[in-house]
Amino acid sequence: MARHILLCSWTGYVSVFLFLSAIMNSVSAVTHYSVPEEMDEGSVVANLATDLGLDVKSLSKRKMRVDVVGNKKYLDIKKDTGELFILERIDREFLCPLKTTSYCVLKLDATIENPIRMFNIEVEILDINDNAPHFRRGTMHLDISESSPIGERFSLNNAADPDVGTNSVKNYHLSSSEHFSIEIQTGRDGTKFADLILKKALDREQQAVHNLILTAVDGGVPTRTGTASIIVRVLDVNDNAPSFDKDKYVVDVMENSPIGSLVIKLNATDLDEGSNSDVVYSYSLYTSERTQNMFNLNPENGEIRVKEMINYEDLKFYEMEVIASDKGSNSLSGQCKLTIQVTDMNDNHPEISIKSFQSPVKENTPTDTVIAVISVSDKDSGDNGVVDLHIPHHMPFKLRESSDNYYQLVVSQPLDREKVPEYDITFTVTDRGSPPLSDNETMTLELLDVNDNVPQFPQSFYTIRVMENNAPGALLSSLTAFDPDLHENQYLVYFILEKEIANTSMSMLFSINPENGNLYALKTFDYEIEKEFLFHIEARDSGSPPLSSNVTVHIIIVDQNDNAPVIVSPWRAHGSVVEEKIPRSTDKGSLVAKVIALDTDSVHNSRITYQFLQVTDATLFSLDQYNGEIRTMRMFSYRDPRHQRLVVVAKDNGDPALSATVTIKLSTVETAVKAYSDMTEVPLEYDIFSDLNLYLVIGLGSVSFLLLITILVTIVLKCQKPKPSKAAPPSRNSVISERNSTVADSTLVSNDAYWYSLFLAETRKGKLVVRQPVPKGSRYIVSSIPRGTGLTETSDSAASTLQVQMVTYFTVV
Repeated sequence: MARHILLCSWTGYVSVFLFLSAIMNSVSAVTHYSVPEEMDEGSVVANLATDLGLDVKSLSKRKMRVDVVGNKKYLDIKKDTGELFILERIDREFLCPLKTTSYCVLKLDATIENPIRMFNIEVEILDINDNAPHFRRGTMHLDISESSPIGERFSLNNAADPDVGTNSVKNYHLSSSEHFSIEIQTGRDGTKFADLILKKALDREQQAVHNLILTAVDGGVPTRTGTASIIVRVLDVNDNAPSFDKDKYVVDVMENSPIGSLVIKLNATDLDEGSNSDVVYSYSLYTSERTQNMFNLNPENGEIRVKEMINYEDLKFYEMEVIASDKGSNSLSGQCKLTIQVTDMNDNHPEISIKSFQSPVKENTPTDTVIAVISVSDKDSGDNGVVDLHIPHHMPFKLRESSDNYYQLVVSQPLDREKVPEYDITFTVTDRGSPPLSDNETMTLELLDVNDNVPQFPQSFYTIRVMENNAPGALLSSLTAFDPDLHENQYLVYFILEKEIANTSMSMLFSINPENGNLYALKTFDYEIEKEFLFHIEARDSGSPPLSSNVTVHIIIVDQNDNAPVIVSPWRAHGSVVEEKIPRSTDKGSLVAKVIALDTDSVHNSRITYQFLQVTDATLFSLDQYNGEIRTMRMFSYRDPRHQRLVVVAKDNGDPALSATVTIKLSTVETAVKAYSDMTEVPLEYDIFSDLNLYLVIGLGSVSFLLLITILVTIVLKCQKPKPSKAAPPSRNSVISERNSTVADSTLVSNDAYWYSLFLAETRKGKLVVRQPVPKGSRYIVSSIPRGTGLTETSDSAASTLQVQMVTYFTVV
């Protein structure tokens, strides 16, 4: 549409031009036309037939044709009308690429025949503004030193415009810039070009690149423009020294950091470029050699790393000065100060120093007594250097802070060596670092013994049973006391506390080893004489002053079954047979005889039982095993033998049992014997003896006399030994078991067939009581007291008893 408008605008111009050409043809043979470029195909340039004066109708016959000289056939003629028209779109810039002249002509030859004629035709192609200016390079690069002076010119590539005349480049415009402007120049050929002018000094460090837009404007209507980018790269000049981010750096580094650890990376920047901006780092002369040996500075990248092990306790901070230099021809440099503060690490264990320690100490040391003085320290700082001292809680000590980091160990509770002889006191010191470190030291505190403990027996009362007939010098027991003290305070000596019994000292009866407490018997004991002893033993230590304690010893003489039973009723001579008579008419259950045996041993061993050893007729008699009564089990018959033989054995309860036997020969008689059931108590002074009873009394007295003789002989033999005689009479103060004086009931059968119940007792008045029926003219003294009869008289003194020897004394009135 734009092209069509352009062609229409040229219509008036063509008509005027043709008019002028007609005038010129009168002078020249060349026919000249002017047409604008880019006309549409088929557009009529001119009526060539008319302009040449040719008959239009004859053009076909005369074979009129148009030939383009040296070019394509852009134009042709219509033979029916004689019009010259555009056969192909014409581009002036293509036809006339050279801009040496603005005149562009397309030459044509028009030929007709009959007659042949040739016409020279020139068609001038007129330029239209159909091309915008353009730069051969869309981007122009300029390197300008930042040191270039103001006003310096820099040539720019000019813009090209295929159009000519006013349609060519007429002006240039530069985008806004505070540093640059342009100045338009005109060449000899009329070409317009622009120079770039520096109007303000450049600073590469502020702006290294300037991007400009250059616009070329032609003179056509409407105007056309073309642009090109101008990239101005400011060339560096070493006009900037390296500079650090800060003038002074303060960094913290942990002590004991591994060698090679990065402390800081210094960064110095140089606004220059290239070698002018390459920075090299180094220590200044103000940096100490110790610091340089401790830290390594990388000259290329400014890294400072740990070179040697850092110890806070050696030095708490390091100062250095670092220089950064560029590599420019005229090297520039900058510097900074660096302070490296060493951060304390809890790497030092607390230390304990025992300034004074008193050991051993006495166990009676008073409380608040100072035992030790301890100092603690820690080379670290802050909480890492704050320390606390502790000891175990269960000990009778406490810590008391006396001054800064000095402590006293004092006694807080009473000490007792017997409970704890020594203390291993562990002093533990701990700092308050994270994690905390600690150290400990153990000291041994020994306690010296003080005689503060009395000897102690395991028991407060000892009962020692000693079998009678023991060997003199026999070990009875070991009465060992314990004293928890030490050394001389522990050495014990044993004593028997003196006590006399019947003018006999305990030391004559017993002996104790003063070193080990072994108790020995110095004599042979006889249960029948001495039954028990009661005395005290003392254990005394060797401390100063000595301490002692005593214990009660109860010696019990244990009876042995060493005495056989003695049959005292019915009386008989040794080896003889007791003969008795009994009425044949005796009823069933009647008492025939009563065997009485005595045993001087203890109650247990002296318990006697009776049994038949031999009996003529077992169906006729019975024997009570406990009281020795022989009774008839039935009436005598005429078939029963006249004489009955009974052998009775009396056994004690000892182990082994001892026994005695008696043989009773019974003869039955036909005469009746009157039995007396009543018992009359008569005094001994009555003259009631019969011949049979006299024999009985004489026999019992003989037995007693023999027993007394035996005892006296035994005493004499004992007295001949080197140790105290056993014959020493027992004291009334000694604890001697007493035997109840009552003995079993005794019934004697006389030759007169009288029944007698004989009882013997020692009364307070020294009288014997006989309870029996008294025939006229009888005179007897009988022995034996009925068991449990209660005949014993009482008074202010103790009830009378029989002595151990169980000797029965008979008094004949």
